[in-house]
Amino acid sequence: MSDKALVAEHISKSFGATDGSAKDVLMDVSLRVEPGQIVGLRGPSGVGKSTLGRILAGLEVPDAGRCLCDGVQIEAVRSRAGQRVRGRIGMVFQSPRRSCDPRMTLGRTIRSALRQGEREDIAGLIQKVGLTPDLLDRFPSQVSDGQLQRAAVARTLAARPRYLVCDEMTAMLDAANSAAIVEVIRGFAANGGGVLMISHEHRLLDAVCDRVVQLDGDMRANVIQF
Repeated sequence: MSDKALVAEHISKSFGATDGSAKDVLMDVSLRVEPGQIVGLRGPSGVGKSTLGRILAGLEVPDAGRCLCDGVQIEAVRSRAGQRVRGRIGMVFQSPRRSCDPRMTLGRTIRSALRQGEREDIAGLIQKVGLTPDLLDRFPSQVSDGQLQRAAVARTLAARPRYLVCDEMTAMLDAANSAAIVEVIRGFAANGGGVLMISHEHRLLDAVCDRVVQLDGDMRANVIQF
């Protein structure tokens, strides 16, 4: 089996409960996303879908197990090695208003993801996500949720990741904006990128994904692939 994949191996994670005890969120969960694939992840609320996504993106550290990106272990994001590997993975969050700086215009938001020294023309990128040039000078408070989410997707793609982790990215959008962003994700996968799409919308996952993985709400380690 090729090393070219985003992989979670036997991941476990717990958080402290209000009574001081540990609450298990993920227990011995494994998952694999290969280049060119869109893999769906679904399950009941609170089962750890978003936590697993953040661990794969290098934003959380598991209590046990490991994550690999193209055969290289994803380390703590604070380390230099972790930052290099982290750069291969982009994450799109559910709420663009929480992930975008309200003090930055959309154009500056997108350009902020360019690698140091790059002067890439973002015209093609904004066209790909369905933004018009006049929106680039606007601030988040001056655009809709759909327009801001498109800018967030463009920012993620500007960093040229190999893999995307999309956490409920269409949950706050209307049908038209959802469809437009899903087409961008499909295009990313068609060009060889790997995608983990986390969503509670079963119809969306069934329509878009090559396969769907379900985290079981009782066992949490029971990963069922469809």
